[in-house]
Amino acid sequence: MNLAELLDRTGLDALDHLERELSVPVLDGLQAQGDLLVLPLAMLGTVTVPTRAPWHPVPPEGVELLRGAAGGNPHTLVSDRGTCGWTPAVHDPLGLAIAAFENTAPAFLVHPEHGGSGVAPGRWLVRRQQERGAARGSGPRRVLVAD
Repeated sequence: MNLAELLDRTGLDALDHLERELSVPVLDGLQAQGDLLVLPLAMLGTVTVPTRAPWHPVPPEGVELLRGAAGGNPHTLVSDRGTCGWTPAVHDPLGLAIAAFENTAPAFLVHPEHGGSGVAPGRWLVRRQQERGAARGSGPRRVLVAD
């Protein structure tokens, strides 16, 4: 699928500088989109989804997982109907988790500045990125990446 097809199917948009005819890659592993990371859930032993967590189907218009800093552009999870469920009920000791999702067909993250990225079927964690900031007090501090 190329970016133009993905945007047509979802009703979402991307900025004009992105090439609409390029294929959107579907990856089976760790990936990043701006200030988000998508990680295989099994890779994170300390992150858990409670057994009774409420799972929700991803609706046709998608699910906005995160909006960029200062009301910026959204990261939206989209999928074909009935192929992806998501939950915000995630326990992450680092406090960086946004949601977990499970998909049986490729799902996509769409962002106006970054275009689209595909996620192969599996169980995934969507997490904020952090980086080391300027030292404060006794040592370096960690700050969230702002997209």
